[in-house]
Amino acid sequence: MRIINITTTELFYPHGQAVQDSTTSLQSEGKSQLFIHIHTDAGIEGLGIAQSSPGVRDVVEGGLKNILIGKDPLAIEKLWEDMFWGVRGYGRKGIAFLAISGVDIGLWDLKSKFFGVPLYTLLGPYAEEVEIYGSGGWTNFSEDELVREMTDYVQQGIPRVKMKVGKDFGKSEREDIERLAAVRKAVGDDVAIYIDANNGYYAKQAVYMAKEFENFQVGWFEEPVLADDVSGLAEVRHQINIPVATGEHEYTKYGFKTLIADNCTDIVQPDVGRVGGVTEWMKVAHMAHAFNLPVAPHAVQLVHLHLACATPNLKVVEYMNTSLETDEIWYTEFPKQKEGKWSPFKDRPGLGLELDPYAVEKWST
Repeated sequence: MRIINITTTELFYPHGQAVQDSTTSLQSEGKSQLFIHIHTDAGIEGLGIAQSSPGVRDVVEGGLKNILIGKDPLAIEKLWEDMFWGVRGYGRKGIAFLAISGVDIGLWDLKSKFFGVPLYTLLGPYAEEVEIYGSGGWTNFSEDELVREMTDYVQQGIPRVKMKVGKDFGKSEREDIERLAAVRKAVGDDVAIYIDANNGYYAKQAVYMAKEFENFQVGWFEEPVLADDVSGLAEVRHQINIPVATGEHEYTKYGFKTLIADNCTDIVQPDVGRVGGVTEWMKVAHMAHAFNLPVAPHAVQLVHLHLACATPNLKVVEYMNTSLETDEIWYTEFPKQKEGKWSPFKDRPGLGLELDPYAVEKWST
């Protein structure tokens, strides 16, 4: 079996909810997604899922495609290395790795289809279902909107929620505390609350704020400082009692080696759409396991569902309303959570996902 072509489909839904976190401007309404189709001479097609940031599609079609055509799609380790070295001169992180990640996801989907099993089965299942948390709590939400979203997750049977702090690049400290207090009061003491600053604080400020957040039984403090401020992150971790979670903006096992070995994190958060796909994500999860650290993947939830089921040191999986909104549009069907637990389709090979032809016709760009 050989790869004979790689094509892409980019979908844009203009009516998606506008969201904002501590260090981004308000994102205009509308959501987009890049899909990568890996075609073979055996008629089996792999579906890759990638972030549709500017330039990603160009790297796939103008760079990676030429590396992969004619190759054996089952030789994923070799193909990953070929792609890694192929972008060495222009993209060891960022856009090029978003492209590699999407292609790698597609290769694993294809390989699972070749063997006729779900992806998590191919990887080696550890669990048939995983626990999730309801994620959102965007900084552009009013306090009432924030509380409504968090309590809605709880009413769905999800006993863990995550909200944003670090509002306005960390300049709204009092409001951060008040919003957290409102959520804790609304969900009660038996629901876990995680907070995410999205790089919004300085190290000393994060330490100070953590002392305030401790009053509300916070389960983890995510990305308290700039992702590149590794020494600051280590300082925060050593000085606060709340577990520190980070990793969504890190690339490859090499980046995670530094985060873990330098004692910068308590909870490891690789993103399969950035870290280098399934291949690299699993290596990061195993590395974390060797250091006795739990993994809590970031976003890309329909792919992470499979990886999580093959990860013994899993903590919990992110489940986002903003993703559900477009998943309902992009796919003909996908698995739904039940009372805070989530399982992949057990009778569908690969990721078990199929693009809705109507969505492709209506929303393609």
